[in-house]
Amino acid sequence: MSNIYESAANSLGLFSSPCLTKVELRVACKGISDRDALSKPDPCVVLKMQSHGQWLEVDRTEVIRSCINPTFSKVFTLDFYFEEVQRLRYELYDISSSHNGIKEADFLGAMECTFGQVGFRLIQYIIAEELSGNDDYVELSFSARKLDDKDFFSKSDPFLEIFRINDDSTQQLVHRTETVMNNLNPVWKTFKVSLNSLCSGDHDRMLKCKVYDWDSNGKHDFIGEFEAMFKEMRGAMDGRQVQWECINPKYKVKKKNYKNSGIVILNQCKIIKMHSFLDYIMGGCQIQFTVAIDFTASNGDPRNSCSLHYIHPYQPNEYLKALVAVGEICQDYDSDKMFPAFGFGARIPPDFKVISVAIYNVLNDSLSFSGIQDVVEAYQNCLPKIQLYGPTNIAPIIQKVAKSASEEMHTKEAMQYFILLILTDGVITDMADTREAIVHASHLPMSVIIVGVGNADFSDMQMLDGDDGILRSPKGEPVLRDIVQFVPFRNFKHATPAALAKSVLAEVPNQVVDYYNSKGIKPKCPSEFESSRTFGH
Repeated sequence: MSNIYESAANSLGLFSSPCLTKVELRVACKGISDRDALSKPDPCVVLKMQSHGQWLEVDRTEVIRSCINPTFSKVFTLDFYFEEVQRLRYELYDISSSHNGIKEADFLGAMECTFGQVGFRLIQYIIAEELSGNDDYVELSFSARKLDDKDFFSKSDPFLEIFRINDDSTQQLVHRTETVMNNLNPVWKTFKVSLNSLCSGDHDRMLKCKVYDWDSNGKHDFIGEFEAMFKEMRGAMDGRQVQWECINPKYKVKKKNYKNSGIVILNQCKIIKMHSFLDYIMGGCQIQFTVAIDFTASNGDPRNSCSLHYIHPYQPNEYLKALVAVGEICQDYDSDKMFPAFGFGARIPPDFKVISVAIYNVLNDSLSFSGIQDVVEAYQNCLPKIQLYGPTNIAPIIQKVAKSASEEMHTKEAMQYFILLILTDGVITDMADTREAIVHASHLPMSVIIVGVGNADFSDMQMLDGDDGILRSPKGEPVLRDIVQFVPFRNFKHATPAALAKSVLAEVPNQVVDYYNSKGIKPKCPSEFESSRTFGH
């Protein structure tokens, strides 16, 4: 095991608090109260987990239209720790087509439980499944032809459901496709599902596939079904098609010349190897850590003990606490430990003009520092030399780091991933430009961590996190992936530095993996990495 990995793993508590297992949670509802006399609810469930007294969103289900007894196809995958009390909260919302996300939706109810008590009152049952060690995914692409027409004035609106048949003969919904309107020859969108979800990793397990005609009243008309094992579906891996007759059992019994209710075709079956964060780290991927500190006047005069930048001889301020807590972990993933350090909102000597990205060049012309301790010393030494001013603009710093990340992206190798830590005392003044910069950065090997220092109202900053819906640029372009984590430091004032670091860095491993998997970039094996280091490539 490399020293980099061992040191980082110890810092993160990977050895002292191991994940016992991964668990899949599936949610269904029964008897949702119908508050609108004219229509049925459009339910969606939001799953939250408690962290340091706050409920943080984990994920949410899809919205099912006009349904009081929904079975959601969305699967929540969580780490289960036997030694920890993990508190969960399930919130049920009615999200009509006129609503703009959860904020405008009708809240119908919620329930709380621990991981060990998984159960529901409002939502009647939750199915929890332990996952095996196989993290691979399969990508499937289905179509159909000549489906039965169930509508009088138009053609059927078909969708496909796939169920796994369990050992006790029960059926578990694995995936539901979108509805293709007014089409007897639908082509459904390609979708991805884990092999654990699809067949519990057993290629001989039977699957049942059902085709329905969607109706707006929620009473969907059954078209037909067929059964298949995953090993049959693998026949579509080499470019061939695999097809099945879609059979309606009632028609087969009643109609003398009945053949089928259409043909369902699997056009593509592709198994995707899912690599872990540690696969990339052990393959030589380096974390390029950058810090940016808020030097606006709202922090207060650093010479005043009430200032957020006040340097107490014995007690580090909140900026230093956050910098050290996060930086000490990130530096263990970077072999050269050279960190760029930026500031914003200050007037810089000798002419004391405000620079959009004010660099610590008052002390260091190379713009980078050797280790977190050097960054700390540079921060302390530069405070008497600069004038705190404004505004609180962070878009230029995101753009600067994104430029480096863009250069790395073109190498098409998993060698450098960029983490930008922004420490700020207030709501930013360039929100539109920041949203634009984050949307652009979401296409790059990059994550942004924002820690709010002090007691300001940071409610507007939560939108950058994407926890209350998808962040969009001012032009409406959505982020490709969620790369921002925002945390108010005050939530961790009385916690250990490790607690803060764990909270702000928790999403980074998945962000790293999601980026490289989405680009089809595989980690180098350790032997390749050692070889490239030896020959200086």
